[in-house]
Amino acid sequence: MTGKVRTVCRQTDTSQPLDALLLRLNPALGGWCVYFRPGVSSAAFGYLSFYTWQQVGRWMRRKHRRSSWKDLRRRYYKGGVWWLASEERSLFSPTKVGTTRYRYRGAKIPTPWPVEG
Repeated sequence: MTGKVRTVCRQTDTSQPLDALLLRLNPALGGWCVYFRPGVSSAAFGYLSFYTWQQVGRWMRRKHRRSSWKDLRRRYYKGGVWWLASEERSLFSPTKVGTTRYRYRGAKIPTPWPVEG
């Protein structure tokens, strides 16, 4: 998924607003997280969250070459948290997706052998 994030950030032109980038990234991140939600994937979600934040931050630095990080924080970080957001939407955070560990199914697992009893 990191390759997809990198590709989307590279292909989105810096003349576009942040919303254009988020409209392409958020569905891809959300779908990937829903697919890999069952299982032990919280560490992978944490890494994906960090990597996505880093790539979008680099995209913003290319877009606003003369702005400092302080100016970018004032402009794009909303709600007092260090997470990228525009006026209409914010960057999808994979760390907020809850994982479902392998569920206990007990006697619900079908068996091909006859039950004697």
